[in-house]
Amino acid sequence: MGGNAIELRGLTKTYAGHKGEPPKQALKGIDLDIPQGSVFGLLGPNGAGKSTLINILAGLVTKTSGRVGIWGFDQDVNPRQSRAAIGVMPQELNLDPFFTPRGSLEVQAGLYGVPRAQRRTDEILELIGLSDKANAYARALSGGMRRRLLLGKALVHDPQILVLDEPTAGVDIELRQMLWANVRKLNRRGMTIILTTHYLEEAEAMCDEIAIIHHGELLIRDTTKRLIARIDTKTLVIEPATPLTGDLPLPDGVQMDRRDDGRLAFNYARTKVKPGDILSALREAGIEIADVSIEEPHLEDVFLDLTRAPDHAA
Repeated sequence: MGGNAIELRGLTKTYAGHKGEPPKQALKGIDLDIPQGSVFGLLGPNGAGKSTLINILAGLVTKTSGRVGIWGFDQDVNPRQSRAAIGVMPQELNLDPFFTPRGSLEVQAGLYGVPRAQRRTDEILELIGLSDKANAYARALSGGMRRRLLLGKALVHDPQILVLDEPTAGVDIELRQMLWANVRKLNRRGMTIILTTHYLEEAEAMCDEIAIIHHGELLIRDTTKRLIARIDTKTLVIEPATPLTGDLPLPDGVQMDRRDDGRLAFNYARTKVKPGDILSALREAGIEIADVSIEEPHLEDVFLDLTRAPDHAA
């Protein structure tokens, strides 16, 4: 497989139309490689095709055409092996309310054919922070605890690949930090992580590489660092020692915004203007500076730039 956890070639999925509606093509020939051992972000707006792609990987949706390779196994040739190589933490809280966390993990392990002697129920309960709730009914667990249990169920068969589908949607800060600590621990052990999220700051902090899907097409795939570097704009923010009155003579290509807290934000293209040019202009204008900082572009800027482009507009 050449070091790839996932290999997709020409992957398409078309859903049949209902009640006179035309068929909907959810995926339009996706070619994508996800390296082994990476934390890989799969991003896109609602309806982009992310959930369809994940459900195909999990064996829950049948593709229309193309090839899916999971940990070296062709999904069509070796469906059981490919399914065993991947665990999915779904976005929906699909838990049986009458099972305890211990019971849920044991049943899930049984469904995957894990022998009792090889089950890691206690280890997983400790990892997800539910050891003290091991014998409580799932219906008595908080929403955050139920989400932890979903993670545990995805790990019972010790998969090489873990898919996290919007794992922190609606959860509190403490649970979010615990989840990411667990994800980093699993990744250090060699597990490949595939993350879908609408919290782009999380993807920026966690992911080595990112693919952005829109309208069923792969727009771009690159390292997180290179994606952010596509945005040329930076912002120099200063806090003047005294309120600014009037306009300032600024270098060409620099735009100034006055913020509500009194700070001044100077937007510039980093390939054309240097921060020192702006500071020199301020000194020449007699502006005394109390504080200064630079705001770098973020993944959100790249995401919006790509998904709002005219060629990809809805």
